[in-house]
Amino acid sequence: MKLTEQWSFELDNWGIPQDILSQAPESPWIHPPTLFEVPAVIPETPSHARAREALTQGGTVLDIGCGGGLAAFALTPPASRVIGVDHQAKMLDMFAVGAMDRGLIHEEFLGDWPDVEKHIPIVDVVTCHNVAYNVRDIEPFVLALARHARKRVVMEVPQQHPLMMMSGAWKKFWNLDRPSGPTAEQLCNIVISLGFDAHIELWNSDFVREISFEDQVRFARIRLCLPSSRDAEIADYLKSEPKYGSRPNATIWWD
Repeated sequence: MKLTEQWSFELDNWGIPQDILSQAPESPWIHPPTLFEVPAVIPETPSHARAREALTQGGTVLDIGCGGGLAAFALTPPASRVIGVDHQAKMLDMFAVGAMDRGLIHEEFLGDWPDVEKHIPIVDVVTCHNVAYNVRDIEPFVLALARHARKRVVMEVPQQHPLMMMSGAWKKFWNLDRPSGPTAEQLCNIVISLGFDAHIELWNSDFVREISFEDQVRFARIRLCLPSSRDAEIADYLKSEPKYGSRPNATIWWD
């Protein structure tokens, strides 16, 4: 099995069984905009450092799956022009406001990558944070990233699938075992197999977004396909679980 086929196969294993999905009051595949707000002070990370190395004053950045713009705004300065791509209009609204507040030249494009790539210019650096685990067909996605970068592509992902942290909850509420792959190492190997001299740096993030416990319960309930009548049980479960400390992340980059 090719590396890209293995990636697709392992992502498919994260699908929710239809008998559970049919009971969901709302779609469990949520990306609440509140989780993508950019803090006033953006913590330095290896991902930001690797991207900044390839930028000169007045440089341009394309942020794929931009959310509120954290990956792009961390590079300003030296970058002065930022382009955001996202499939949620609310995310792009946040990106535009953040760019205006920082006095940046900015553009926003609504849609999925690489479907919208023909509309988007070439830039100095392309960033893509916390998106790859949502991409089943990874080869054209990566190749399109590379086509749009003059100098460097920087991808950031958790070292393991981000939904692994909910595996215990799935077991408790549905007696459902969750998979463990794919991983950041697999992603890096795929990039290398496509002909790029990719590097990977493993690191731990201590950055934690401030989310109310009420929202934690609500987001968990939606992702677990449960009704609001189970909120008390979910709250008890979350309280009994150890708090997550640093998150193991990976930075993958190539020129």
